[in-house]
Amino acid sequence: MDIDQIKKELHEAILNGNQNKAIDLAKKIIEQKIDIPSILQDSMVPAMDEVGELFEKKEYFIPELLISARAMESALKLLKPYLKVDEEISAGKVVLGTVQGDIHDIGKNIVKYFLEGAGFAVIDLGKEVTAEKFIETIKKEKVDILAMSALITTTMPYFKKVVDALKQTKLRDKIKIMVGGAPVTPEFAKRVGADAYAEDAPKAVQIARNFITELREKG
Repeated sequence: MDIDQIKKELHEAILNGNQNKAIDLAKKIIEQKIDIPSILQDSMVPAMDEVGELFEKKEYFIPELLISARAMESALKLLKPYLKVDEEISAGKVVLGTVQGDIHDIGKNIVKYFLEGAGFAVIDLGKEVTAEKFIETIKKEKVDILAMSALITTTMPYFKKVVDALKQTKLRDKIKIMVGGAPVTPEFAKRVGADAYAEDAPKAVQIARNFITELREKG
């Protein structure tokens, strides 16, 4: 199978959420020593962008988003170890987590898959992440973007606690912050000091890309 055929079939496998096919194609890419950055750029990233567009047009819904994202993640997991350090092309670095007190992470996981599919390096801290853990990771990893989620109203105020802690440690101006989750609104995001509200995973990717452009223009 030639490289163009593999790229086409991997694109379709991700678009259709065919996880087994995506895994098989990733194995072929490794066996044939195909250039992995070109696979990401020409096949995987465009596939996830198309999934996002279908979601925005209401042709895809949350279940389709999830199965496409899982197909992409499964292929990416196999391919990543074969990327040389100097080959890794990251769109930017994101630290991601559900805030302390909140154990709901399905939405957060979908955002993670989409960001990875768009070429971002994602550090997923998981569920119930404390302000201290976010700050420790931001310091250690030189993160561009902090993405926090909350699914229950009682945990939403924790966003502000994290933002305030970032101000105290002089890190707030060094990163961009986006928040999301079913009960979160753009107004609430503004009130707690976040830079943006992402209503879904495709929007999170758009916002993250805009953030990176802005950060790079600033220097």
